[in-house]
This record gives sequence, C-alpha cells and structure tokens, in this order.
Amino acid sequence: MPVLATGLGHSFRAFFHSVDQFFSNLAAVDWLALLVALLFFSGYVVLRSRAIFNSLRAAYPSERFQWREVWGAYVAAVGFKNVVPGGAANIIQIFLTKGSIERSTFPTVTAAITVATLFDIVVSILAMIFAFSQGVFPKPPDFSKLNAFDLSYFASHPEFTLFVLTALAILAILAVALLSLRVRAFWARVRQGYTILRDRRRYLNEVAAWQAGSWVCRLTAFYFMLEAFHIGGSVRNALLVQGVQVVSTIVPLTPGGAGVQQALLVTVFAGAASTSAVAAYSVGQQIALAAFALGLGFIALVTIFNIRSFKEVIRRGREQQAAEAAR
Repeated sequence: MPVLATGLGHSFRAFFHSVDQFFSNLAAVDWLALLVALLFFSGYVVLRSRAIFNSLRAAYPSERFQWREVWGAYVAAVGFKNVVPGGAANIIQIFLTKGSIERSTFPTVTAAITVATLFDIVVSILAMIFAFSQGVFPKPPDFSKLNAFDLSYFASHPEFTLFVLTALAILAILAVALLSLRVRAFWARVRQGYTILRDRRRYLNEVAAWQAGSWVCRLTAFYFMLEAFHIGGSVRNALLVQGVQVVSTIVPLTPGGAGVQQALLVTVFAGAASTSAVAAYSVGQQIALAAFALGLGFIALVTIFNIRSFKEVIRRGREQQAAEAAR
C-alpha cells in the first residue's frame, strides 16, 4: 500500500505540474492551428460514426434508423470517455444506439459497433511498430519508470498484472458458463452484428473506406495540435502521438488515459522542444480535445436524444435491459 500511495502521489504531482505549464504557456498557443485541429477531430468522429452506421444497417436491413442518432451516440461516448474511466462511455454508446433501433438487441448492437475496431486495431499495431522503431518511445520494461501511476504500477508489478489478467479470464469463463442456457441465442445475435464482414466488398466500401478517411482526419488533428503548441507538426510526430494514445488505452483506470498520456508525451518529445513547452502540450492537447468532445456530447444528448443528465442515460439503458429480458 505505501508503494501504491507513493506512485499515485508522483503521478498526480506530474500531471498537475503539466497543467500549470499549460496555463503558463497559454499565450503562446497558436489558436488558429488549434481550431483547425478541432475541426479535423470532428471530421474523425463524423466519418467513424458513418462506418458504425453502415455496420448497423447491414445487421438490421429491415429497420429504419437515422445516421444522426448513431453519430449522437458515438460523440456522446467520445465526450464522456474523457470524464469517466474504463468502459463506461462505451456503455453509453451502446444504450443510446440500441434505443434508436427498433427490435434491436444488445449483443447485435455491440457486435456491429465493434466491427469498426478491427480496422482500428490494424492501424494501432502499425503505429506502435513505427513508434518503437524511432528510438524515442520507451520500451515496455521502462514503463515502470514513468510518472503515470496506472501504467508504471502494472509494469513494475508483473505478478499482480498476471493475477488481474487471470482473474478477468476466469470471470469471462464463468460468465459464459452461467449464460450457457441462452448461449446459442446470444451467439446468433452476435453473428448478426458481424453481418457486414461476410461481404468483403461491402465491408471495404462501407466501413474500411470511411475509417481510412477518419484516421487521416485523426492524424491531421494531431499534426495541427503539435503545431499549435510549437512542438513541430510532422507525420512522424503525429504517429508517435497515436502510439501514446494506444498505450494510454491499455490500462484505462483514468478518464481518457490522463496521466499516462502526459508522462509518455513528455518522454517522447523531450528533445523536440523545451521541457515547459512539451509539458504544456502534453496536457493542453487532452484538455482541448476533452472539452471539445464533451461539449459535442452534451449537445448530442440534448438535441438528438432529449437527455439532460447522465443518470437519465443509465435509467433508459436499464429500461431497455428489462424490456429485452422480458421478451
């Protein structure tokens, strides 16, 4: 426990030091580049939501539902991902999406949404390979030296990490066993969610193509964020930022991977600019994207779903679960 408390304390101090550097360097921010970055980030969200919509449309060809509702559910999840840790934001997306499609089920909707992650995984792996090949990205054994509690703690305690992974695997097996009586119907619904994968041409045209465009927008947003904070925008640096993003999602104990992102960005760009500039960028990018995404998320909740609180999202989700269980 003392080790836990000490690591957590170092992580918080490093994070708030970066916040202080951000506000100290606020006058130096290139606001035009920051605005362009946010526009490209919104383009990323729009294009990726279209890929998800096409996946859902393949799973439910006879149901009528609108793209704006799928976009609204996704942007709400993106916004809340920077406020709540773990997978809570993904649950919001699933609840809102299911409520937009009549006669839909949670397994099918969840599977259709996760179709988009296949492309993401490929791009993320390639980004990680590139990041590690550049000589500035810390190797996994060095993660324990970072001022990021969640990442450094798991990296420096491999036995505990193995225990957690084993426990999660056992819980997954128990869940399948408990649901064995309904497992056949469950997997049938899951397969329905992956319908579009059985038509390779349709998948490439209606999912992969949209996601390719979304990734161009995402990396371009990182490029202009680097320019806004005077770190130096380049394809290489944008890919390094994406590598940091991938690592920060591996252990999602903090909202948006806060702490992990800051520690890694300071390490990766240590030689690209002054320490204060890199520290300001490390937290400034997250604050800008989080605030922008959260604002879009609230607008989507109010204007599309007529929801004005997080509790109402949960309430509607529970009602949907009860209705599905009663079928």
